[in-house]
Amino acid sequence: MHIILEHCDICKDGETILRDVTWDSGEQEHWLVTGSNGAGKSVFAAALAGEFDILPRDAGEGSLLDPASVSLVSFETAAELIEEEKRRDDSDFVDGGVDPGRTPRKLIMETISRSDSATSPDGFDLESHPAVTLFAIEPILDRGLKYLSTGEIRRTLLASALAARPTLLILDEPYEGLDTASRARLLAFLSDNLAETRLILVMDKIEGVPDSVTRVIELENRTVSYAGPITEYLARRQTNTSSVRKAVSQEASLDDLFHETSKLADAIVPAETRRLSDVLVEMRDVTIEWSGRKVLDRLSWTLRRGEHWLIRGPNGSGKTTFLELITGDNPQVYRNDVRLFGIRRGSGETIWEIKEKLGIVSYRLHTEYRALGEYSLETVLLSGLHDSIGLYQQCGEEERLLAVQWLALAGFSGKERLPFRELSYGEQRAILIARAAIKCPPILILDEPCHGLDAEHRTRVLTLLSAIADGGTTTLLHVTHDPTEALPCERHILELRPGECPMYRILER
Repeated sequence: MHIILEHCDICKDGETILRDVTWDSGEQEHWLVTGSNGAGKSVFAAALAGEFDILPRDAGEGSLLDPASVSLVSFETAAELIEEEKRRDDSDFVDGGVDPGRTPRKLIMETISRSDSATSPDGFDLESHPAVTLFAIEPILDRGLKYLSTGEIRRTLLASALAARPTLLILDEPYEGLDTASRARLLAFLSDNLAETRLILVMDKIEGVPDSVTRVIELENRTVSYAGPITEYLARRQTNTSSVRKAVSQEASLDDLFHETSKLADAIVPAETRRLSDVLVEMRDVTIEWSGRKVLDRLSWTLRRGEHWLIRGPNGSGKTTFLELITGDNPQVYRNDVRLFGIRRGSGETIWEIKEKLGIVSYRLHTEYRALGEYSLETVLLSGLHDSIGLYQQCGEEERLLAVQWLALAGFSGKERLPFRELSYGEQRAILIARAAIKCPPILILDEPCHGLDAEHRTRVLTLLSAIADGGTTTLLHVTHDPTEALPCERHILELRPGECPMYRILER
């Protein structure tokens, strides 16, 4: 039952991604895998699940568990699940034109252990399964996966992984996307219920690591930099915080660079996109309903220029639905009174007239770009100027210079030609934030923007967002479950409260 990697390279399609990895995990050991963005944490986790080639060097050795006994939950598995649902979509060939696709019930029954499947044939009585109740997904068991929120998808994948009763459970940034209650339940479970399962926990933050995890493997520069007891690692980490301090010390220089860059954007972005009234968005008595379930109920809310808002609420409370009323991705906007930039939706405006005034960071956008990962970082940023997924027109030198400066702001100076697919999930998210902000839009929509970011990138991104808010051109709408990511400028709060009447509160900080 040992997992042994001795002088092994981890490769994909003939390319070496992690070099000379040596690691020995005993049967009863639970491990934390940590390191900065791009260090190879997710690659290491996927390799243990059999998704990458592990090639021993001379006199090396590699011994893993059977991949069938391993469950992996990660951003990548979630993205692959949604892409698979899109490929399977038969809406054009079914009555009513809507194919709900697989549901959480069906997904769990595909992976559930044999003993559990015998007691829940065809998913009957799955509502009482411990993995289902742990993550409180009973209400969404029969909803299509492609209609779930980011947090609901994450909870579904966690429940599916636990229902398989794996020998090895690998959780890559498991708390990201989960609301406070779900995080607490997961931490309690990982602390006390791992008698039959070994745990590999991939995280940048030490906060939230259960007491059951006693050993750490740290990756830096695509190789192992530490493997040993967590107590020794924590002592070592306390004396080695230079990278985070460096990120914090960059605040002044980032602020100066942003203001220089925004001046260049002013010369490129059409002036009419900035000639707007003080009221940017207005919703009047908005109700959104799916299959008889009200997601938003009689919501009235106004966004004014310079009023930066924090949007919060539990998983499935309607945060993403709320944002999609603004971005134009929810068709029910036309049956409601929603006004953007003084014009009621459905009054003849085009989606392009709306998007040219918005910058958007979302899980949906990220999955779309992951499917087109051959684009260079420069191309990804330039596409933000033209509101497209990919770039389909020639760009001038001023636009290319703007992209170069935004890459520097995001921490990727000199990497214009690097393919997007070669970045880690967290690095990709940092690039997509720069893409959304490159044109200094009137509204910047940030749906869990810090997903997958390590401490240094998170600090850099939050500092940059504060500079953008202070610039006076852009108003922020920010969704996050992590209170430490709320910015000082976000003094207005829209809190969604499903099951209550009314289903929302407007608060001030």
